[in-house]
Amino acid sequence: MAEERVTMKFRIRFLFVITSLLVAGSARGEEKMSLTLDQAIQIGLEKSKSIHASLMSVQYADSRSSEANALMLPSVKFSGAYARLSDIPPTQVSLYPLIPDPITLSPSVVNNYNLKVTVQQPIFTGFKLQRNADIAEYNASSAQKDFEKDKSDLIYNIKNAYWNLTQAIELQKVVDENVEQMEAHLKDVQSWQGQGMITVNDVLKVQVQLSDAELRQIDMKNNVQLAKISFNSLLGLPLDTAVDPVTNIKHEPKSFGDLTTLVQQAMDRRPELKSMEYKVKAGNAAVAIAQSNWFPQVYFTGNYYSSRPNQRFFPAEDVFKDTWDVGIGVSFDIWNWGTTVHQTDQAKAQLSQAEDGLAQLKDGVTLDVTRNYLNLHRAQERIIVAEKEVSQAEENYRVTDAKFKQGLALNTDLLDAEVALLQAKTNYTQSLVDYEVAEAGLERAIGE
Repeated sequence: MAEERVTMKFRIRFLFVITSLLVAGSARGEEKMSLTLDQAIQIGLEKSKSIHASLMSVQYADSRSSEANALMLPSVKFSGAYARLSDIPPTQVSLYPLIPDPITLSPSVVNNYNLKVTVQQPIFTGFKLQRNADIAEYNASSAQKDFEKDKSDLIYNIKNAYWNLTQAIELQKVVDENVEQMEAHLKDVQSWQGQGMITVNDVLKVQVQLSDAELRQIDMKNNVQLAKISFNSLLGLPLDTAVDPVTNIKHEPKSFGDLTTLVQQAMDRRPELKSMEYKVKAGNAAVAIAQSNWFPQVYFTGNYYSSRPNQRFFPAEDVFKDTWDVGIGVSFDIWNWGTTVHQTDQAKAQLSQAEDGLAQLKDGVTLDVTRNYLNLHRAQERIIVAEKEVSQAEENYRVTDAKFKQGLALNTDLLDAEVALLQAKTNYTQSLVDYEVAEAGLERAIGE
């Protein structure tokens, strides 16, 4: 049994050496980059494809709004045409015998040219054009708020990934320290075993715990690599970039105020709420557009013609002559089988959906703020407890280690102290990161 444990130990150490060589070999080819949290956020915002797509949605909505407003302004159109007519005899009259030869009243002009400039201005459309412009403007504002939400979500995700990477690196340091402690412990017990002061079983216990620590060390190295890959992917960096987070965890609690105040701040600031409010306004405007068909449509139209020949002149001449006309057109649906009513009902139903969506979103925001608020306070309380735990575990390890070297404590007591210290430091590191993530989550939840 003892030989099997020793063999297992050597296998683990061999695996650890191979893994370390592979990691070191790949690291030599990696591009190294030290990043603060602010730098990481800046890179993520610049390289994010989703943010770029969201920005293009804003530009599209802005252009659509400009187009809708342009429909209320006068439009000017030009058209031109050429037609070749078949030959026909000219229009003639005969005054014979007073005038022997026939008189040509209108010659046959076979080449026809028509140039036309039209100016049209809507005068009254049942408020359709204005409401359509309002909808486009509301949609543009909604797209802008959606863009702000996408940025906020990305910033939170970057912070989360940044602190997760920091946590993985810090936990690796804790485990490395534990391995060093275990190696020093093993040297002590092996030396005492040679002097007959300790049993083989005690040495094996230390070796088994060291092997377990080395396995944990391998896992920590792997966790760091995975965290780096995930972080690089989120920032749009090459996956093999050796990023080094240089913003240290400094527990500096931020004052946020009471829960009621935070919920109200979220209602005033959250971009998705503003976006949904604009969609509700657009829904109201859509109802007005549907009802606009109950009103007449009035347009002013003016045309300027330059034609060769110009049909308004008699007799026709093969020269360009200019004419014009102006007028007002009115159209009104007398009966359309209830189409306007049905369209209005559809618009009202969509408006109700938007209003229900806004109410549900407000409930969701309240829940989101409350959850992040409680998570932040829980993380703060955990840090206080974890700090005490680390202090107690360090003192316990120091005392137990001193007693063990004096022969006043058992080997198992020191092993327990080492495990307790490892767990305490792990809990403390996790609690610090949990607080940073919770703080970022609450900032996002209240719209900061």
